[in-house]
Amino acid sequence: MVAFENVTLRYDERVILENFSLQVKKRERLVIFGPSGSGKTTILRMVAGFVAPERGTVSIADRPVSADGRILVPPEKRGVGMVFQDLALWPHMSVEENVGFGLMVRKVPKMERKRRVEEILELVGLKGFGSKNPSDLSGGEQQRVALARALILEPDVLLMDEPLSSLDRPLAEHLAHEIVRLQKRVGFTLLYVTHLEEEAAIIGTRRLTIRKHTSSSQTSRPEIF
Repeated sequence: MVAFENVTLRYDERVILENFSLQVKKRERLVIFGPSGSGKTTILRMVAGFVAPERGTVSIADRPVSADGRILVPPEKRGVGMVFQDLALWPHMSVEENVGFGLMVRKVPKMERKRRVEEILELVGLKGFGSKNPSDLSGGEQQRVALARALILEPDVLLMDEPLSSLDRPLAEHLAHEIVRLQKRVGFTLLYVTHLEEEAAIIGTRRLTIRKHTSSSQTSRPEIF
């Protein structure tokens, strides 16, 4: 589903990834595990289309989307959703408006948009929350809003970048189980970045461990557990 082939990327002459290759299967839950600054988020950014590899190829569903410094397929046409670490919810919009924003951009009719927003909010356990403002919600509820906003566009691949890091551990572990439940029900491929062992153990069907500033660990086969 997602493939990296001999990918190299540098920032300011610092090697982030070197000759990095990876295959992620359809409907797999891959946890990308490692310390801050090791290149975990960079992997997600390349899948999303925010950055292209200096060398090598990134493919989604057997179609090259970036290669050798070029973006071949723009982010909005990749079938990829992303949940950021800071959630990036718009404070001036209601929950319904936040979740339905992508549908509005795609000019989905208002009634169809409302129906789909209600369906996805129910799916993530937020039925009846559409009129609320994000600032009125708990951290866990805000996380569910961000997840709903990503899922409403029906992505084939969902990228999650340490989305639970700001929550207390019991709540984070509860939501990690909820993410697994949703992934099994909806069927998207999940790439999930974390530096926490507990989350990695709950989320992943497979794990890629990256150690900071070492190319050998980045090109090694992911650890399976």
